[in-house]
Amino acid sequence: MVTNPEQDFVLKTVKSRDVHFVRLWFTDVLGAMKSFAVVPSELESAFAQGMGFDGSSIEGFAGCRESDMLAFPDASTFQVLPWRPEHNAVARMFCRITTPDGQPFMGDPRQVLERQVQRAQEAGYIFNVGPELEFFYFKDPQGTEVLDQGGSFDLTSLDYASDLRRDTILTLEKMGIPVEYSHHESGPSQHEIDLRYADALSMADAVMTYKLVVKEIALKHGVYASFMPKPISGVPGSGMHVHQSLFDLDGNNVFFDAKDPSGYRLSKIARHYIAGLLKYAPEFCLVTNQYVNSYRRLVEGGDAPCALAWSSRNRSSAVRIPAYRPDVECACRVELRSPDPSANPYLAFAVMLAAGLAGIEEKLELQEATEDLDMFATPHSELHQAGIATLPDNLGDALEAFSSSRLMREVLGEHIHSYLVEAKRREWKAYQNDVSMWEIDRYLAVL
Repeated sequence: MVTNPEQDFVLKTVKSRDVHFVRLWFTDVLGAMKSFAVVPSELESAFAQGMGFDGSSIEGFAGCRESDMLAFPDASTFQVLPWRPEHNAVARMFCRITTPDGQPFMGDPRQVLERQVQRAQEAGYIFNVGPELEFFYFKDPQGTEVLDQGGSFDLTSLDYASDLRRDTILTLEKMGIPVEYSHHESGPSQHEIDLRYADALSMADAVMTYKLVVKEIALKHGVYASFMPKPISGVPGSGMHVHQSLFDLDGNNVFFDAKDPSGYRLSKIARHYIAGLLKYAPEFCLVTNQYVNSYRRLVEGGDAPCALAWSSRNRSSAVRIPAYRPDVECACRVELRSPDPSANPYLAFAVMLAAGLAGIEEKLELQEATEDLDMFATPHSELHQAGIATLPDNLGDALEAFSSSRLMREVLGEHIHSYLVEAKRREWKAYQNDVSMWEIDRYLAVL
């Protein structure tokens, strides 16, 4: 018999809302959503004993000889899916994955983030994040034919997708995910919907839901949504700027210091945290920018930040301190601008938090802000001469920094760290062995 109030609420809601299927959601190591459905009569057993599944078919989970896994649904994540029928409805819950003996499975990305959140809490901090995810709408998944030629913040007939964004936001809000902003982005048919900040674990669940909702609503409108970092040459790629802050257990923002003599209103803790992000960004770049295509966006001379510097006004720095409401304590935050939306949010938030906490623990000193240099237009060689490091130029360089990182191995655990090294090594090798159409068009007829 269920005694947990949240589980009891789920069972009652399933009956009252005519829910006939409950999808149990989790992600593989790379962040692809995985799911299987149970009928309501199995829910009490699922809460108490977990539901068994074959982990050998999940990317990065286990081999065929150690494939038995259990999924335990988290009742606090229960939501009815608004895009499914009201009768014979469908709901979902996120899960934690264990081995048959009840031990946490080390390949479960959600538990990686849980461990880092717990570590922060033991140090007296709550980690809040607010991501800004960009994406493109295309006519179909077979190509990159755009739906409009709009630009940043357009509100005209150019913004063909206003109804798409509206339906997406309404669906998210029905699922208890508050949205702060939405608008057309700078690229044709490129859009952004920003989620209101929340604790990191809730937000990672929300990001996974958000990405699925964007795609589901697009399909209902007969188009395709893509979170590929750089799908079109010559136009801006899609980022996932992650706003982040640490609050103490009493609800005070420990990043805020109204008496900061520099005028940035940053505490010493915030400065150490930013220094940690900047120091370890090359090592965690493989997680926040995990595909070959991610580095098409992070190119020298592009419009995505590669320079490991910080500022308030300068959007060409990897870390920015937004100053929309500089005197409001709860608004004080750090924005990491380099990640892209293809990242697994559980792992991405975990490595950012770990880097920031390392900066606090190591009492890293923060370099001076870089406010006036256009680092988009400055060659990397000149940045390096000026003492400004840059992110890895490609997946291969990111792989080398990640594979040798002690911090990444500690944060992710040996299982996930080793898997990512092997998987990304295969991806990089496959990319290097491929002859692109650019090369054929450029060289075949002249060499």
